[in-house]
Amino acid sequence: MKSTTARRITLSVVAVTCLTALTACSSGGSSGSAKGSGKDDGAAGRGVTRVSPVAALRSADTSTAEADSARVTTTTSIGTLMSMKGSGTLDWADGLTGRLTLTYTGGTVAETMRQIGATTMEARYLPDAYYAHMSDAYARQVGGKHWIRYRYEDLGALAGGSGAYMQEQLKSATPNQSVKLLLVSGDVRKVGEATVRGEHTTHYAGTVNVADFAGKNSNLPKGQMDDLKKQLSEAGVTTEAIDIWVNDKNLLVKKVEKAEMATGTMTSTAYFSDYGVKTAVQAPPAGDTSDFKDLMASQGAAAGGSGISS
Repeated sequence: MKSTTARRITLSVVAVTCLTALTACSSGGSSGSAKGSGKDDGAAGRGVTRVSPVAALRSADTSTAEADSARVTTTTSIGTLMSMKGSGTLDWADGLTGRLTLTYTGGTVAETMRQIGATTMEARYLPDAYYAHMSDAYARQVGGKHWIRYRYEDLGALAGGSGAYMQEQLKSATPNQSVKLLLVSGDVRKVGEATVRGEHTTHYAGTVNVADFAGKNSNLPKGQMDDLKKQLSEAGVTTEAIDIWVNDKNLLVKKVEKAEMATGTMTSTAYFSDYGVKTAVQAPPAGDTSDFKDLMASQGAAAGGSGISS
């Protein structure tokens, strides 16, 4: 593999995996509503009032949104393509900000990153962009700068309908988006109770039709929405199974999402703790930062000039 092509592939790999880590935490959904009385009708006849799954999830949605920040640990896998883990903090009080340490643990992506000595890296998320810290070896290949800035609007333009949708959803991404997904899915059920990392929780589950949800809960123009649905179809994504665990304070403690894709089964698991934790994130030094769009342009020019196809 020629070095220019390798660098371009690495830029794209980092773009995808950093976003995958973030959406594993926040489930790029959108606010919505679901009908429900909040009362178990069967119990009402017996003189007992119970909270319905819909009402319980509404409380979890509100409480988690109002908590403003949390500590997060995640694991994500996509068939044989990739597996990774992440940990850090996220704050959603005023636009999404956060810092995660990501480690590629398996799959072809891990092998690609291993070749440039970057199986572990730091990702910083700000409301308009995220930043990925690369290895010394990779920095030497791209002008000596260690940080790459990925502006959401650039990624939106690059990836067509799916990028535009992700850009739109990231503006309002919070951990409780998985709760919102279940609420608007029309398929919510209480599974039972469980102890998760020492906390008593209630387990809820449901299935979301991904394309239908995107169509109903997005402001994308028709052309971009048609493009998104086509990309979802080509990726083999139709439905997503979601399981969440909510503690006695109505806060999200654990989330598991699973979907079948053309590249294999995608599974993401996230744990949330220390709600209200202080999270301060700043953009890296400008002098040590390159812009993804500029790097792609320069690498493309180099590839074209040398007869290398990217």
